[in-house]
Amino acid sequence: MEVGGSLAVANVQRMASSLKEVPNRYIRPELEVDRVVNDEHVSIPVIDMSKLVDGYGGDELAKLHSACRDWGFFQVINHGIAEEVIMKMKIDVQEFFDQPLEEKMKCAQLPNSLEGYGQAFVLSEEQKLDWGDMLFILAKPINGRNMKFWPKVPSSFRATVDQYSTELEKLTISLLKFMAMNLGLDPEKLLPLFEEGAQAIRMNYYPPCKLASKVTGLSPHSDATGLTLLTQVNQVQGLQIKRDGEWVPVDPIPGAFIVNVGDIIEIMSNGEYKSVEHRAVVNPKKARLSIATFHSPNFNATIGPLPDLFIEDRKKQAVPKYKSISHQEYMKLGVKTKLDGKSRGLIHHMKLETEEEQ
Repeated sequence: MEVGGSLAVANVQRMASSLKEVPNRYIRPELEVDRVVNDEHVSIPVIDMSKLVDGYGGDELAKLHSACRDWGFFQVINHGIAEEVIMKMKIDVQEFFDQPLEEKMKCAQLPNSLEGYGQAFVLSEEQKLDWGDMLFILAKPINGRNMKFWPKVPSSFRATVDQYSTELEKLTISLLKFMAMNLGLDPEKLLPLFEEGAQAIRMNYYPPCKLASKVTGLSPHSDATGLTLLTQVNQVQGLQIKRDGEWVPVDPIPGAFIVNVGDIIEIMSNGEYKSVEHRAVVNPKKARLSIATFHSPNFNATIGPLPDLFIEDRKKQAVPKYKSISHQEYMKLGVKTKLDGKSRGLIHHMKLETEEEQ
């Protein structure tokens, strides 16, 4: 399925290794006025998956509901994915980015494709660029994989990703089941949309930069997908979420996954759950690596508020706040929308006029 691609740009990892001056196209003047919270007591919620699965009196379920509604981000611990599965993925991703550029370019993006090694959402020759490179692949459905973009080095990469992909899909479906329950939905009204769904993995490399306070690793945005699970490859902090007009750094718990609500879940929940603007910042001395795994409905699904939210005796919001379009239309719209905060992002184009006027 062709949905569009990104313009080719210079490789940041190579440029950073021999750079004397940071090109102006990477400098972000707006960063000078951003407010970053330095209070260590402000942190995203932590959800214990084992308590959800064991049904601990609904307390953990209520915490999950609050996390999705009030934060849009949380960390999940005791998730049941073996440490060696996660560690092997981290090792292979690190090894991929450690290769010479010529080797990585064997997986380079092609015109009209998001997959491959490069950058995403570069739509013009004038727009500001992010200080980072990525490898982006479609992992599921399996028959949609384009192995041209899957590295052959390290030799274990493909098997590692296959196992990692399957385990994260299971965890996502489990989380969605509990989220559906919290929305007052029969899980069978939501889960079939995500079973055999689309899963993409974005592996990120943010080189160090001597002007780290003036560049952005990944521009502010909300995820256009359904649910994102993020793991940090090394111990370099960089993820920040926007809350009450300020940027809150996220300190990952070792072994946990950082989970965030995407635009599709906001749309399907008719705004009960909110996707949240976030960004990646750069370290002046150390590279940062992360792995984001995006989960979306299957390609036959309609992206729009779930009809069961509008049954009168449910006492739910009676008016849809978002459009309903095909998944393919939604993807094409997403690829054409550059990362520029949430208010100007994809979800802005999905809001109905009555909602925009409020």
